[in-house]
Formats: sequence, C-alpha cells, structure tokens
Amino acid sequence: MGIYFVDLTAPFGYIFIQMKNKGIGYQIKRRRLTLGLDQRTLSAVSGVAVHTLSNIEGGRGNPTVSTLAKVLDALGMELDLRIKT
Repeated sequence: MGIYFVDLTAPFGYIFIQMKNKGIGYQIKRRRLTLGLDQRTLSAVSGVAVHTLSNIEGGRGNPTVSTLAKVLDALGMELDLRIKT
C-alpha cells in the first residue's frame, strides 16, 4: 500500500500518519464507491468533514489515526497499524 510513518513523539491520541502515496486514500475511495456512497453521506456517517475525506482520498494531508479509524469503521474496514522497531 505504500510507506507510512508514525510520529511517536506526538502527544498521546494525536499520532499522525504521513501518507507517502495515495494507497490508503485509493482504497477508501474504492470502498466508498463500491458501497454507492458519496462523500457527504460518508461524512455524515463517520463524523469526518467532507474536506478531510477529500484530502484523504486524494492522498493529501496527515490524518490522525483516530480520523482514519472513524472513516474505515463507517466503511466496514479496519486499521491495522504495525510499528516496526
């Protein structure tokens, strides 16, 4: 899916994922379209702003793990976060 970095120096609950390509966003958009949802509907169900959804799907921005989890949960998907040490 791509290379993602977790900033472990960020305050608890505010971990960022730096999206190096459009892998996650592409998968989210593909699932949303498969379910026949538009961004407004996904926004209403997930509680994530349409602008934020657009940025995620476009591979822009640095959504928090919490934001990604909300979107993925609304789409029936899950986040599998692994930290390599």
